[in-house]
Amino acid sequence: MTDIYPHDCPADAPRYPGTGDGPPIDRSRQAVLLMAYGSIESLDQVPAYYTHIRGGRVPSPELLAELTGRYRAIGGTSPLSGHTERQRAAVEAALRRRGLDVPVHAAMKHVEPFIGDVVGQLARDGVSHLVGMALAPHFSTMSACAYCHALADGRQAAAGGRRPTFEMVRDWHAEPRFVEALARATGEALAALRAAAPAADPHVVFTAHSLPRRILERGDPYPELLLETARLVAGSLGPAAWSFAFQSAGRTADPWLGPDLTEHLRALAGQGIRAVVVCPVGFVADHLEVLYDIDIEARATADELGIRLQRARSMNDDPIFVEGIADVLQRRLAPETMAMAAR
Repeated sequence: MTDIYPHDCPADAPRYPGTGDGPPIDRSRQAVLLMAYGSIESLDQVPAYYTHIRGGRVPSPELLAELTGRYRAIGGTSPLSGHTERQRAAVEAALRRRGLDVPVHAAMKHVEPFIGDVVGQLARDGVSHLVGMALAPHFSTMSACAYCHALADGRQAAAGGRRPTFEMVRDWHAEPRFVEALARATGEALAALRAAAPAADPHVVFTAHSLPRRILERGDPYPELLLETARLVAGSLGPAAWSFAFQSAGRTADPWLGPDLTEHLRALAGQGIRAVVVCPVGFVADHLEVLYDIDIEARATADELGIRLQRARSMNDDPIFVEGIADVLQRRLAPETMAMAAR
């Protein structure tokens, strides 16, 4: 099982120091940096957060009101930061149980603590080597590459300490324990739906965040990797019909990957399907795109269509999921040991 992106990285991808383009890797003081998208913790943070997502362009009052309304609908805050912290602590404990006493840190792309700031502090603290891992299992040039650039830029800007070498976990969409955790969560949702509607024949819809279709012009494998995860999870579930849809497309003029989840539900209703389990394989924690886009928006569409919708629970700090992340990191933090064990 590989956690390396199987194709060539884009030409502008950062070259990892310590992997042939710089000093050798010094593992005397390693650290892990888990990176997440970030979200608001109170409604007054929405304007700055939305502006940061848009690269400094202030959103229109209409767009701002729409996003604020979505956050208000899920309680005025997002649980993402809390889930990321629990994931961080659980992964650190899992590594420690394996004899890897390596500190695990968390940083965010669009809110504090920002990735560059955390990397700078780790450099000042004397970290010699950093393993970065985005909490986004599927490689795309708009996700994994963005986190990689943020880490590299933070390292380059680090002052007051030695710049650590670093490497990125670029893809982990087929990690066995990740797939196992998804399959368990989806199986639970299927069982609950069948118990509530014994006559129903549930259909599973796997989802992920849509991205602009222009990524396909670069040969971006994002849709293919998502489908591979879906196939692996579906294969663990036994006989169950399934399909794939995208969700949470941005409010831009660009065409985005589809079909959109709500449109897909309408197509399924036209085929006579009346029970659906939605498994958001592209997300690893509860946040706006799960709690609003699925639990509120998609559910409203399903209710309108007479479809009973059940969502598979998010990974959050699921023990099997956490062990899967630790599996990936262990291969990076102790490559010599893992290579010997494989012989």
